[in-house]
Amino acid sequence: MHELLAQLTGYAVSAWRYRWHALITAWIVSIAGWTWIHFIPDRYQATARVYVDTQSLLKPLLAGLAVQPNTNQQVEVMARTLISHPNLEKVARMTDLDLGAKTPAQMESIVNGLSSMIKLGSIGSDDYTISYENKDPALAKKVVQSLLNIFVEGGLGNNRKDIASSQKFIEEQLKEYEAKLNDAENALKDFKQRNIGLMRGETGQDYYAELADAKGLVDDATLALKEATDRRDSLKQQLSGADPTLMDSASDTVASSKYDARIESLNRELDALRLKYTEQHPDVVATKRLIAQLEAEKTKEASLKKPSSGMTQSPYYQQLNISLAEAEANVASMRARLSEYQSRYAQLRAAANKLPEVDAELSQLTRNYDVYKKNYDSLLARRESAQMSSAVDTKTDSVDFRIIDPPRVPLAPSFPNRPLLISLALLGAIAAGIALAFLLSQIKPTVNNRIDLGSLTDLPILGTVSMIETHDAKVKTRKGLRTYAAASAALLGVYGALMAFQLIMNKGA
Repeated sequence: MHELLAQLTGYAVSAWRYRWHALITAWIVSIAGWTWIHFIPDRYQATARVYVDTQSLLKPLLAGLAVQPNTNQQVEVMARTLISHPNLEKVARMTDLDLGAKTPAQMESIVNGLSSMIKLGSIGSDDYTISYENKDPALAKKVVQSLLNIFVEGGLGNNRKDIASSQKFIEEQLKEYEAKLNDAENALKDFKQRNIGLMRGETGQDYYAELADAKGLVDDATLALKEATDRRDSLKQQLSGADPTLMDSASDTVASSKYDARIESLNRELDALRLKYTEQHPDVVATKRLIAQLEAEKTKEASLKKPSSGMTQSPYYQQLNISLAEAEANVASMRARLSEYQSRYAQLRAAANKLPEVDAELSQLTRNYDVYKKNYDSLLARRESAQMSSAVDTKTDSVDFRIIDPPRVPLAPSFPNRPLLISLALLGAIAAGIALAFLLSQIKPTVNNRIDLGSLTDLPILGTVSMIETHDAKVKTRKGLRTYAAASAALLGVYGALMAFQLIMNKGA
């Protein structure tokens, strides 16, 4: 550490020998820098701030009914493309900057100049700032206002343009799918007319399942015919052994049995009523009256019949005849049904080679029709959604642009920052002077002490002789130091005067 300090001290002493070179260099560099700073033209920055509100109340209300575009993404894309080449050409035309362009190269230079000076910033995701610097504050304000108009108009117009193009595309697709759907319907209709009775789709089953069902129906009908035939034969046997006649007295007994059954039923009902009511109760009186009427009718019918000793046909025999006739009809029906099922089964067996081809063609036609129908219905729904979205976008704004700060230009220029540049110029000048002094000390090195001399010669130092200055030499040295301090103070004084002047100018602005 001691050696490092000694080395640094040696460098400082060596550079001090060239202090006037350093001071003169600082003066020259400072004056050149301050002169250049003075002639830098002022630039004024116009700034505008806009807030983009994408949280519309209609979004939750129209969810599922209308298309909800990603407004945040749209605004982000608009912000990124705001300073695109076409937009900057539009700005040049809106601010009359294009009047100074006589050739395409000059126009390109104007656009590049705009691009380099325009700054677009964002505060959060919905707050944007637009700024532009120019020597003319009025022109800077016009450029920012033009950019603001393009930003707002682009946000309101792009979405409507997209909806219009989407509607046009959907309408074109609808016409194409309508034609395809009509062709598919006609092809399906012609196919069904040519293959009536051969399409398995009519019953919802394939060929082999229907063939199995037809075989099952034939077996069931055969069994049912056998059962009906057995029942008919049984009735024939019963009929052949039954007595077809009965005495009239038996007929009378049968004829009167209907009154007896009703009278017996009413008597039971009367007994039940008497357990709950008295003899004067209306239900009891009405039941007794009805029993009396039935008794009278029974007696009257019996008196009207004349006694006869002849024979009459037995009701049982009559019933057997009726059942036999029904059995014969049932057998005939079962035979007709069996014949129909057998014919159907035979047709299915005969069409074994053709039916799979019919099924395959029908499946293909149906599949094409279903696909066209599904796409057509989907396009219809999307057209309605696009129309509603167009109505919403026309009558309302999904994006609300709020200009928080309109374009404005401060009175003070935004560039250059002369106080800062003046200070930097002074620091740079001092650094340049110190660097020159150090460089000269290295080019023309000197030995300042016996340590440096020993390091330089690698010889032992026996002793040193000190220099004793005369009075005139000391006076001359002090005069030179005072002159050097005055020159350095003058440089700092000029710097202070320039800073004071800049501060006064800024306050006046």
